[in-house]
Amino acid sequence: MRPVGVLGGMGPEATVLFMSRVLAAVPARNDADHIPLLVDQNPQVPSRIKALLEGGTEDPCPVLAGMARRLARAGAEALVMPCNTAHHYAPAIRAAAGVPLISMVDLAAAQASVLAPRGRIGLLGSPALAKVGVFDAPLAACGLSLTPLADAEATLETIRRIKADGPSAQAIRQLSTEAAAQAAAGAEAICICCTEFSLVAREIQAPVPVFDALDLLVEATVRFARDGHVPDAHPAAPAAPTSDRETETS
Repeated sequence: MRPVGVLGGMGPEATVLFMSRVLAAVPARNDADHIPLLVDQNPQVPSRIKALLEGGTEDPCPVLAGMARRLARAGAEALVMPCNTAHHYAPAIRAAAGVPLISMVDLAAAQASVLAPRGRIGLLGSPALAKVGVFDAPLAACGLSLTPLADAEATLETIRRIKADGPSAQAIRQLSTEAAAQAAAGAEAICICCTEFSLVAREIQAPVPVFDALDLLVEATVRFARDGHVPDAHPAAPAAPTSDRETETS
């Protein structure tokens, strides 16, 4: 088993959720069957939303790079980061650590290319993702385009409420409303790309397929620990869909 380092704390409950899903993904018969995780649970990482949306003066990048170096020195052979917005800083994290960072953004783009064969994908995540283009290159490499948030302010407020008060029925309703609006605007599938939203992802209702980038990261983490596989950074766009494939993914 290869140890995997986790840049965590963004937010703390989302990191614990990631770890619990990794545990659940392994059909273990004893302790030694489980995935070795080295976790830096650091809630003091400066706010990514403040830095990217509000012009905050505290830069998360040096803190994230320092976490990556510590995890690599501790023996992590790859890193994961259960925070979509923080992937804006992925190049600096990779450079600091010298080991692969398995990107949940790239994983989500590859899955979206299967579920959205006509090229339109919606995101349930921070408005910062669109502002700084976190998903732009991975989606473009798969021939995909984004359906924008219908209500960015309400989505951002939902992130803040979950961080402060935890999951709620109100959060599920707002996210279901947002997902329906994106589907009406042409999204063929919706990606949950905020790990706060992962806490309620399985309750969100939508008229199109919904998938969670955190689940994809869990699968990739388990696979790397077992066989050392690191997903391609920007997977190629799939071949043009046939009518049968369109039927299967509708």
